[in-house]
Amino acid sequence: MPAGYRPRFGGLVGQGGIRFAAWSSAASRLWVSIFDERGNREIDRLELRSEGEGVHALFVAGLAAGTRYGFRADGDYAPERGLWFDPDKLLVDPYAVEIDRPYVYDDRLTARRGEGTDTAPLLSKAIAGALAEPLAALPPLFQPGGLVYEVPVRAFTMLHPDIPKQQRGTIAALAHPAVVEHLKKLGVRAVELMPVTASIDERHLPPLGLRNAWGYNPVTFMALDPRLAPGGLAELRQTVAALREAGIGLILDLVFNHTGESDRFGPTLSLRGLDSRAYYRHWPDGSLVNDTGTGNTVACDHPVVQEMVLDTLRHFVRHAGVDGFRFDLAPILGRVEGVFDTDAPLLRAVRNDPVLGDRVLIAEPWDIGPDGYQLGNFPPPFLEWNDRYRDDIRRFWRGDRGMVG
Repeated sequence: MPAGYRPRFGGLVGQGGIRFAAWSSAASRLWVSIFDERGNREIDRLELRSEGEGVHALFVAGLAAGTRYGFRADGDYAPERGLWFDPDKLLVDPYAVEIDRPYVYDDRLTARRGEGTDTAPLLSKAIAGALAEPLAALPPLFQPGGLVYEVPVRAFTMLHPDIPKQQRGTIAALAHPAVVEHLKKLGVRAVELMPVTASIDERHLPPLGLRNAWGYNPVTFMALDPRLAPGGLAELRQTVAALREAGIGLILDLVFNHTGESDRFGPTLSLRGLDSRAYYRHWPDGSLVNDTGTGNTVACDHPVVQEMVLDTLRHFVRHAGVDGFRFDLAPILGRVEGVFDTDAPLLRAVRNDPVLGDRVLIAEPWDIGPDGYQLGNFPPPFLEWNDRYRDDIRRFWRGDRGMVG
């Protein structure tokens, strides 16, 4: 991979302007919507040009880092066939590296085409960013056999009396000396952060006065949740550095198996509106495959999806210095036309990638699809969560009869 590698897609800040690029094999037209500095008012809508092979792009002179934007797409609208094109739906850039506000569920995001609901006022805007220079490549601190501490960032730091109130519940709080000392006393070799990328509540939660506390419902894969990282990517980068100085690695738990667009009753937020048939797996009749139990399944055997996953992983290694990743419902990443393959193209690409190949790679080795329990079947260097070991240890410490032997 060239030293100056940049993804093909997203809002790429360059000399004198921004190149906006998105991928769709089925859209007839794509636009980029440019918003004011607060992300509240659409001030321009510019059509992207087809560059062939599904790439739609446009360089807009005069724009700079900090520009707030979203995409819109048009084409056939036939949800029963997996086609959801609707120019009234603002779509968050799948390559967004920052968003201007947390994702908030609203029933109007599920409106059908022709119902007159422009969703721009309801949805987060991507912020085009000029990323810091990539970090020098350092080998991961964590080695197999060390203690991994799984951490829900908000809950872990929200009530800690030694952490300043304005910092509680954030990634930065993990770098506080009181937290670092606690982790060192426990002998922790790596913290594994439960999802810190921006997520959205499932539709049944708001009416109950509840919210998704753990974050396993992403919309986009690169942008951090502004509530957990008000300082953006720099906050994660600084926390990784502080923990590394203490001899502690940092592993990100990432969700590539589904998104918060849910089933056919869910909201149109990003991938669904760009090209649902390509980004999600569908049955021949056009209905969504649900190997995740969440309503949709990301098509990790599609080359463009694979490119997006790899670009996301490289982003967090090159620009934040993370030591590795834990993959939620990891068999999805290894399914080819629905069948798990230990040598699937995406798994092979991660292993062989010059940026990713030496990272800590941990698979949650099950999903709810056919032959979804794959414990012991992920190829080296993948490590795996082991539910049998976990359950036996729990029974032992609980004192279940017959466990002492």
